[in-house]
Amino acid sequence: MHELSIASAIVEKILEFVEEKQIMKVVEVRLAVGELSCVEAEQLRFCISSITKETPMEDSTLEIEKIDAEVVCPHCSYAGRPKYWDDLLSSGPIPTLQCPECGKAAKPSQGQDCAIKTIKYVA
Repeated sequence: MHELSIASAIVEKILEFVEEKQIMKVVEVRLAVGELSCVEAEQLRFCISSITKETPMEDSTLEIEKIDAEVVCPHCSYAGRPKYWDDLLSSGPIPTLQCPECGKAAKPSQGQDCAIKTIKYVA
């Protein structure tokens, strides 16, 4: 479960910001999570809520914005959504780095990041 280490890093950065700005309470945090980051939003939400007890982040609202995957193919110049792997055993379609046009390896152009977008707080 790599969501716990990602949640820890996010919370650490926010708490550093809280300490630096002498913030009393974090009201809302907005994250952008890319489809190619392989971060499960609900697991991330659970991990963050678990590790923010008794901190200025406790009971804050967490908004997670999903950033769609996009790829660029150096072979056929395709740019857009990647090919998805859809297996009966998976929870849903899984984005790949395969060009849906020519089938060759494509490069990610969007959707691989996990970032803090905004922090609303009470000073």
